[in-house]
Amino acid sequence: MPDAQRQDGEVPIVSSSGITGRHSESKARAPGVVTGRYGTIGEVYFLEEDYWPLNTALYVTDFKGNCPRFVAYLLRSVLKNYQSDKAAVPGVNRNVLHELIIRFPALAEQERIADTLSAYDELIDNNLRRMALLEEAARQLYREWFVRLRFPGHEHVRVREGVPEGWEWTRIGDIAECVGGGTPPTSVPSNWDDGDITWVTPTDVTRNSHLVLLESEKKISDSGLKASSAKLVPSHAILMTSRASVGYFAIAGREVCTNQGFISIVSHDTSSWPYLLFHLSERVEDIRVMGSGSTYPEVSRSKFRELNVLMPTSSLVSEFGRQAAMFLDQIRLLKRQNYKLRTARDLLLPRLVRGEITV
Repeated sequence: MPDAQRQDGEVPIVSSSGITGRHSESKARAPGVVTGRYGTIGEVYFLEEDYWPLNTALYVTDFKGNCPRFVAYLLRSVLKNYQSDKAAVPGVNRNVLHELIIRFPALAEQERIADTLSAYDELIDNNLRRMALLEEAARQLYREWFVRLRFPGHEHVRVREGVPEGWEWTRIGDIAECVGGGTPPTSVPSNWDDGDITWVTPTDVTRNSHLVLLESEKKISDSGLKASSAKLVPSHAILMTSRASVGYFAIAGREVCTNQGFISIVSHDTSSWPYLLFHLSERVEDIRVMGSGSTYPEVSRSKFRELNVLMPTSSLVSEFGRQAAMFLDQIRLLKRQNYKLRTARDLLLPRLVRGEITV
């Protein structure tokens, strides 16, 4: 369904990558089990409300008396290592799925398996809600202090032309290092095989939620790092997409490098990265205007270094950094916890489905 045809409503629109919007009417009744037909393969979504599946998805219309939630887990297990025969766009053929031979336990066992695995998903979902609240708290604190100008002690500070005394405009290039990225030659297997260096692409960031980025889909090796213009940036570097999808942000949860679709901002003052993260994320339109290019927009590092940013007093920046960092550190811990929960669930899933463990 094109965006232009969508009407405001509460019905989730589901694609191969999950819920991508809302519509005023449904196409399929709940409960729903949806997976990607092409594009994103292996993700399975369970819905407890009526929904509208897009043409990139496959969805179950008849559970034939089986437990719908178990069907979702079973399908996730079946597709975990599915190898598509479509090189350009990964895809799964429903006729192939129809022919698969699988173990299907009795309904009572299906329900016990679904209940066991659902306990993991409930913890994961609860952590996701907590992360959303923590990020919103940090963002609202930024807006309260630096947009509404109700910062600590604001009653005693004069404001002239919208700028409190002691604050000043400065070039981002004067207060932070702006680092580019690169891609190792893909024709050299040693650049990629057994790599353990987190190598971030724009897709990692656009699909990331709650600002803190811990993992990347692809890793590179030490030789791959040396063979490219990619550079390692430290934990708490601000990762900003600068090509095509300009102006998406993440904060590095560990030492990482990126491909050439990024400008990574490493603040000279280690306490100011939370302020710069939220300040820049509030100025996306200003940044996108700086882009140029006939094929796709790109913001060059030379142009970005000229971006003027409003810097409050160092004490105020430090205090905001201290408080915001606590929220973001909690998000990082919850993300790590979710990673462990997903790993445990996914290890348990095939063993339960195959009957190796009884519940």
